[in-house]
Amino acid sequence: MTKLACLAPAKLNLFLHVVGRREDGYHLLQTVFRFVDFSDRLNFTLREDGAIKLHTPTAGVPEDQDLCVRAAKLLQRESGTSLGVDILLEKRIPMGGGLGGGSSDAATTLLALNRLWELGWKRNRLLALGLELGADVPVFIFGENAFAEGVGEKLSSILLPPAWYLILMPPVHVSTPQVFASKELTRNTIPIKIPPFSVEHGHNDLEPVVCRTYPEVARHLQWLGRLDNTRKVAMTGSGACVFAEFATEPAAQIALAQVPGDMTGFMVQGLDRHPMHDFAEQ
Repeated sequence: MTKLACLAPAKLNLFLHVVGRREDGYHLLQTVFRFVDFSDRLNFTLREDGAIKLHTPTAGVPEDQDLCVRAAKLLQRESGTSLGVDILLEKRIPMGGGLGGGSSDAATTLLALNRLWELGWKRNRLLALGLELGADVPVFIFGENAFAEGVGEKLSSILLPPAWYLILMPPVHVSTPQVFASKELTRNTIPIKIPPFSVEHGHNDLEPVVCRTYPEVARHLQWLGRLDNTRKVAMTGSGACVFAEFATEPAAQIALAQVPGDMTGFMVQGLDRHPMHDFAEQ
């Protein structure tokens, strides 16, 4: 095997509770991650010379800072392999939207190279490596919709009902560090236990802070809130993307057709598991 074509799906945080803060400053979270059928596409071609080359750089991101390159170099170093890779990335997931595109790209890179380089690493070993790249990377390696705790690395598989989502992309770039550093951020939401809990009743503690700082996010959320037949309306991650959940595809299509001309939106279906789930063994 010398080539692999892979997907890196987006995620939604169906809720995001900040339940505390560690002494090192990291926030303790509870969230539910849901994968959706909207993905970046990556192609990997084996190299025998050990070089790692990204042939589709992202504007404004130095190659050595790109998460795909960092993931490949980290796995190369930790595994001791002499092999390399050419990477082609077709970016579809918007950056800085709370949809996890960069983290997903990194996870797919680890999963793909584990197979392309024939390393045979188990999923738990890849999970530990993914956490070094970012708190959202492990769930994409975990490969199933998940209830997450800690900084996002303590993962429990969760079954979610079929759902379709209308996602809107407010034209702003939210600074995640600034949101978490805000004095207005609530950090004492009472932890919930699994099971049982209701995803519909959860909320996003970052949402009020973002809405005060970025009025466009608030405007998009307010518009979603006026739609019929929604099961949930919320911001994902630290934004800026916001979403409405529907039980049926026709209901989501009706909502999509109503999106005003000054807003950008698209419809996706919720997935039951990550499309690259079987690239790592338990």
